[in-house]
Amino acid sequence: MFVVIAGGGRMGAQLGILLVAQKHTVHLIENRPDVLARIHHELPTEVIYEGTPTMPQALEQAGIQKAQVLAACTAEDADNLVLCFLARERYHVARTIARINNPRNAWLFDAKFHVDVAINQADMMARLIAEEMSLGDMMTLLKLRKGEISVVEEKIPAGARVVGVAIKDLALPEHCVIAAIIRQGEVVVPRGVTTFEVDDEVLAVTNRQGVAQLAHLFAPEAHAE
Repeated sequence: MFVVIAGGGRMGAQLGILLVAQKHTVHLIENRPDVLARIHHELPTEVIYEGTPTMPQALEQAGIQKAQVLAACTAEDADNLVLCFLARERYHVARTIARINNPRNAWLFDAKFHVDVAINQADMMARLIAEEMSLGDMMTLLKLRKGEISVVEEKIPAGARVVGVAIKDLALPEHCVIAAIIRQGEVVVPRGVTTFEVDDEVLAVTNRQGVAQLAHLFAPEAHAE
């Protein structure tokens, strides 16, 4: 995949490092001398293009015409919006991703500026903290489909209402699948007749509502109400 990254700050540079490690073609545009000096120690020279990210000349020099993805990672929300708009309207880039610096500007990052995905760091952090506080010992391992689906892990404690109950008899959330059970270091393939035991590590795939319901279901009975 060919990705153009506009902005070589910490987010842009880290994204570039990850994508290069995954063998993607990456061109990163940056014009600040101090940032350029730093990223030349972090990224291959051929990845870095010196220029103002919002200028068409710099974008074209970096090959925006052939890019499949534009990641707008500058420190200015207005610049990131302009970059997404230019990428789609002028250069027909298939996918645009933009960083939101000020949460108050989040409402601007939508289809009218051709922003396909907006990354609101403050909102993501707040949601993550709130979610982890509400889940107790349940751990979110992976989020899929823009955070709508999660892969979670829960260790069954003593006194949990699910101990000794078969999966088929458990009132699981509607959109929830028990993917695996790790028992004494061995993987148990879950079937309808499989029962839960204390200290089982349960991996489940579920949506946002199901995560909270599952945490409630796996909690010790004394604390489940």
